[in-house]
Amino acid sequence: MSFKGKTIVITGGAKGIGAGCAEIFHREDGQVVLLDVDGEAGAEFSKELGDRGIFIKCDISSEKEVEQAFDQAATHFGGIDVLVNNAGILHYATVTETSEKQWDSLMNVNLKGAFFCAKYAIPYMQQQETGVVVNISSVQAYVTQENVAAYATSKAALIGLTRSIAVDYAPDIRSVAICPGGVDTPLNKDAFKKSADPVRARQETIDIHLVKRMARQEEIGELVAFVASEKGSFITGQPIRIDGGIGLKAAGSKND
Repeated sequence: MSFKGKTIVITGGAKGIGAGCAEIFHREDGQVVLLDVDGEAGAEFSKELGDRGIFIKCDISSEKEVEQAFDQAATHFGGIDVLVNNAGILHYATVTETSEKQWDSLMNVNLKGAFFCAKYAIPYMQQQETGVVVNISSVQAYVTQENVAAYATSKAALIGLTRSIAVDYAPDIRSVAICPGGVDTPLNKDAFKKSADPVRARQETIDIHLVKRMARQEEIGELVAFVASEKGSFITGQPIRIDGGIGLKAAGSKND
């Protein structure tokens, strides 16, 4: 899966799934651009990437900041080959409990941010007549836990965005959605801490996976790199679940 000479922009790249993706692309000789609002974590992680990695502090909910970040990334490395729309936030609430401010803040990052990044990455891909957009959706686009109305909606919408990009910019540009289950990331760890019983909340998350564990962030990165590589070049417009079997098992007792 060599990405030698290729530039990969990863949003939310300082931690979690984004960092896992960055590690894999860097291992495969890619030039990695980390976009994140966490300046300290982003700057520290980019040091590990050496000359083939840079960090740009960017709030992807701001169109101006996104435009400037992609101009800077393309100028630094000479183009953009892969975009990984990974950045996301989570609010726990039902529809009736979600405030307009909460809804808008989540959609601004999870959905509008992905739209902005695709909007400014695709023209660089068109210049070189090749490129891949990978949107990190979620298994919650298919099966949804309680109290995540805005989050589940945003992740389902990313699948529609993926399909539209694939249709509108074929054959030169591909787009794929990756739908992880529970991943052992800082976002999930923070969510567990907010629970009344963090240990129980973590175990319940583990137990809903048939494989009885959460994914490692590098495992998601491996799949993202595969679909972005020439080995995955026949995949476009599709959501791919990497969820440890969430939602496959029906409730009920065994019929012995």
